[in-house]
Amino acid sequence: MRKYKYVAVNLYKEKFHGTFVAENEKELATELAKQNLFLISYTVDHGKGPSSFFTLGSGKVKLGDLTAFCRQFAIMINSGTSILECLSNLRAQSYDKFFRDILDQVYEDVKGGKMLSEALDKHNKVFPAFFRNMIYVGEASGKLEMVFNNLADYYENDASMRKKARSAMAYPIMLLLMTIAITVVMMLFVVPTFRDSLSSLEVQPNALTKAVWDLSDFFLAYWKVILVVLIALVALFLVFRKTKSGRLTLDRFKLQFPFVRKIVMAQITARFARGFGLLLSSGMDVIDALDTIKVVLGNQEELQRFNKAVEDVRQGAQLAATFSKYKLFPDLLIQMIAVGERSNALDEVLTRSCGFFDEQVNTTIQSIIGKLQPILLAIMGGVVGTLFVAMYSPMISIMTTLV
Repeated sequence: MRKYKYVAVNLYKEKFHGTFVAENEKELATELAKQNLFLISYTVDHGKGPSSFFTLGSGKVKLGDLTAFCRQFAIMINSGTSILECLSNLRAQSYDKFFRDILDQVYEDVKGGKMLSEALDKHNKVFPAFFRNMIYVGEASGKLEMVFNNLADYYENDASMRKKARSAMAYPIMLLLMTIAITVVMMLFVVPTFRDSLSSLEVQPNALTKAVWDLSDFFLAYWKVILVVLIALVALFLVFRKTKSGRLTLDRFKLQFPFVRKIVMAQITARFARGFGLLLSSGMDVIDALDTIKVVLGNQEELQRFNKAVEDVRQGAQLAATFSKYKLFPDLLIQMIAVGERSNALDEVLTRSCGFFDEQVNTTIQSIIGKLQPILLAIMGGVVGTLFVAMYSPMISIMTTLV
């Protein structure tokens, strides 16, 4: 896609200047003709807009910007502002440059006659699939204002959930890093100093002290190699997690590791309840909603089982029974889905229950952190205590001999 600056005239010979995003000059002329404008001249604008690299989807819109965009769009539509005017106002807001450039292109496409969902689909790697599908549903059902409000609520709750998770994990991570830092400092600096002091006294170290001295010697001799190996392992891990098999392996681990599994399942359940309810309440049918909601699960192992469940539902199976068969969600959510199916009010049941599942995420995280903290403190105390005993036991034996 290119961004063109153009000069055109209408039937009354009035000149118009503007910018337009198009595949080529022919498309530019065609789109302008739809507005009763006839192209006179044009130039390719190389100075604005994201590069083709980003336009193809390597960039991502920040979650905060997307949430603000949804909320502001809903407010303006509610006040009677047209979609084109909304985009014109929003592209002048204080978003980051990348997002403003994308909005410029979306504005030009909508101005040229495209639907908003069509304009957003051109940036299908920039905007989340869930977001784009919801906009399409909003346009098709005539509920675009409600959809934008619901999307803003969804992304605000999702951001809040992530923030709580990061905040809760901060203290355990700090304890772990402190333990590693203390061990490295003692091995590289403290232990060698004590060893040099004791060597002049010709003290025979015990087995524990000798083991710590040998470990310190290893760190001193090979710290550069250890550092390179650690960096290489981190780099390999980052590459591995981006591969399809890597994502699947890590996601399987998350669902098998006891502490992590509870948090992951709580997050998946909360996102599914809120997102699926949102899709249904916006007018999407159950099968299409199931196909769309896949993108918010965020776990490849869970997604594989979910795809099997969707195929069963497509063949006529009941949602609650199918989800129970594949053990996709907690029993409480499955029971609520069963109630919603029986009462023909599945969207309402899910919409009302999503707040409960959001709170369950926070409760689960706090519970697990409460169990992790004493374990990490015990590990930290054990490591520091072992090093302390190893260093000071020879001095204690010297003092005992002198007495």
